[in-house]
Amino acid sequence: MNETLNVLENRRSCRNFKSDMLKDEDLKAIIKAGTYAATGMGKQSPIIIAVTDKELRDEISEENRKIGGWDSGFDPFYGAPVILIVLADKEIGTHVYDGSLVMGNLMNAAESLGVASIWIHRAKEEFESDFGKNLLKKLGIEGDYEGIGHCALGYAAEPAKEAAPRKENYVYYI
Repeated sequence: MNETLNVLENRRSCRNFKSDMLKDEDLKAIIKAGTYAATGMGKQSPIIIAVTDKELRDEISEENRKIGGWDSGFDPFYGAPVILIVLADKEIGTHVYDGSLVMGNLMNAAESLGVASIWIHRAKEEFESDFGKNLLKKLGIEGDYEGIGHCALGYAAEPAKEAAPRKENYVYYI
């Protein structure tokens, strides 16, 4: 089977990561793949914030936990040591779609390199809050951005589960 199709069919979300940091060259390759996602009219509305600092990663995790309503101590990033936050410029009409394609590229690139991933939501709420706005300000990021998602990355602590069977009537041929 074609390697690209193999990656697309076999990528699964990981919910149990090892604490080991990614190899720098793998992280850079994954991020680069994200920057090559298709965007509406080529406007490149998304940005990616790569979080490898454990203290900041844990602060973001705690904010995400609060938004999700989970009990104290729960890590919505499942122990992943790297979080890639995708945001997109609200001024561009296709920003949500653009950012979603970036997320897909990040996860598929990770799979191709043997790196596990999962899309974690609540970035929209995070970056509408004072926490997110202050983080962007602290990083010197200006503009009106909407949080699209967090791509949690790391090495899987256990093998991926098999894919669920595809539902009936997924595709209609005309």
